[in-house]
Amino acid sequence: MITFLVCVAILVVGYFTYGKIVNKIVVDGNVEVTPAHRRRDGVDFVPMHWGKVLLIQFLNIAGTGPIFGAIAGALFGPVAFLWITFGTLFAGGVHDILCGYISMKHDGTSVSEMAGIYLGDKVKHFMRFFSVILLILVGAVFITSPAGLLANLTGLSIPIWTGIIIAYYLVATILPVDKVIGKIYPLFGFAMLFMAVGLGVAMVVGHLNGSLNMVELNFSHIHPSELIPFPFLFVTIACGAISGFHATQSPMMSRCLNKEGETKRIFYGAMVIEGIVALVWCAVTIAVFGSSFNLSGMGGPAVVVNEISSSLLGPIGMVLAVLGVVAAPITSGDTAFRSARLIIADALKLDQGGIAKRFLIALPLFAIGTALTFMDFNIIWRYFAWANQTMAMIMLWPGAAWLYVHKKNPWIAAIPATFMVYVVVGYIIQAPEGFQLPAMVGNITGVIAAAASLVFFYTHTHKNAQITYEIHQKDPEYFASVKLLKKQM
Repeated sequence: MITFLVCVAILVVGYFTYGKIVNKIVVDGNVEVTPAHRRRDGVDFVPMHWGKVLLIQFLNIAGTGPIFGAIAGALFGPVAFLWITFGTLFAGGVHDILCGYISMKHDGTSVSEMAGIYLGDKVKHFMRFFSVILLILVGAVFITSPAGLLANLTGLSIPIWTGIIIAYYLVATILPVDKVIGKIYPLFGFAMLFMAVGLGVAMVVGHLNGSLNMVELNFSHIHPSELIPFPFLFVTIACGAISGFHATQSPMMSRCLNKEGETKRIFYGAMVIEGIVALVWCAVTIAVFGSSFNLSGMGGPAVVVNEISSSLLGPIGMVLAVLGVVAAPITSGDTAFRSARLIIADALKLDQGGIAKRFLIALPLFAIGTALTFMDFNIIWRYFAWANQTMAMIMLWPGAAWLYVHKKNPWIAAIPATFMVYVVVGYIIQAPEGFQLPAMVGNITGVIAAAASLVFFYTHTHKNAQITYEIHQKDPEYFASVKLLKKQM
């Protein structure tokens, strides 16, 4: 129990300490009109209260990530607590605040356009393709998992529930952000937090009365498949520590902030909350099942969620379990497709004012996403997990370049970016869905790639970032609109 409570305390204290340091480095303090007001269109650029935006951001970036990923991460034992805690503070929180704030400073632009501004057109074009692929994978994953559970609960077939979920996704993707997402998601976000708090309290009480055993930190290799933490743990637990999917969601909420002073609580804060949720689910899974349970034999993470919630919280837990494994993925799936629409619209400079124009982009995305639902869910999930961490690694580098260009400390992003290079390279070299080479080969290759990327950034990337940023500064359309609005105020 001590390990768990200490990690929760570190996350909370870290928000007010390291989070404050990061916010001071990143946010320049200039009072500027945010894109929500500057480009207000009633569809995607809509100012909302920061509390509502925080809950939406939390639900968007979470989905089932801090639940399913943390449950799978529990197989590594309590050592997973360390990655959740320190990954959240030093990698995930930094990643999210940079993506949200840089987007806001560039008129709410999408993830691929941000990368292009600081790393050049080649990176921009690659990120346009890669981010849309990732988002379609996310959408497909978050169609299949809730459809299967709802089919088991109701008796209706999976194809019927798949069709219903896709229809909802389409509606939520094209409607104004404040009509569905702005009204319903804060409630779901609060319910997800309530579920995590309830489980955390029940777990501690169970440990004190002897019905549960909260294991303390140890470094034993206890994964039933004999996977070692380096690097498998860092991909298994993604959204609960750092996630590239967040880079696609943060720009969406950067278009809804009233003022720049809300940056830390929205982006860094939502990541810390997600880290706490992941910590609770990882700890309670170990406490209930131990660290060597057969996840596949039990029916997967959804069954684990159901058993834990019902056993610790009773009938209320059953309701919350359904909410967690149904509402959470659905509310991330629709925003995945919405983000894909925005990325394509930004890339092609397509106006999104008319609903027909939004349909034009959304329909092909849903056609591809629907086709993917006929594939093996486990295959889609594994590739999504790796692509997710790869996206996070990629986006930390333009974040570091942005910091350098603006004469801020780039190492708060460059150091976690270097570590994530090791993770994604080392993983794909040895993973079953990768090259399946020996672990030593994968880890050594990952370390070499990480060191090379850091050297390349120090000697080359930051210089090019200055050049590409200066080119962007000459963009007459963006800077004219900013100056004009400031004069009108």
